[in-house]
Amino acid sequence: MRVAIDRELCVGHGLCYMLAPDVFRDDDEGYGEVVGDGPLAADRVESARRAAGSCPERAITLTADPTAGSGAGSGG
Repeated sequence: MRVAIDRELCVGHGLCYMLAPDVFRDDDEGYGEVVGDGPLAADRVESARRAAGSCPERAITLTADPTAGSGAGSGG
């Protein structure tokens, strides 16, 4: 699973990094940004989903990671 924030839609409410600080943080201007690069660890997916569902602007998207394969779990 990968997560992204659409910088054109984000207005800086901050709910993403309040709800999922392990996935999001605020940038120098107070807008949300994704922590790290690459696929989300399995233990962070649920908090990312919660943040995406709470974003008033719907600026957060979660997509399947095409490189993850179809196996269960990851060695994280």
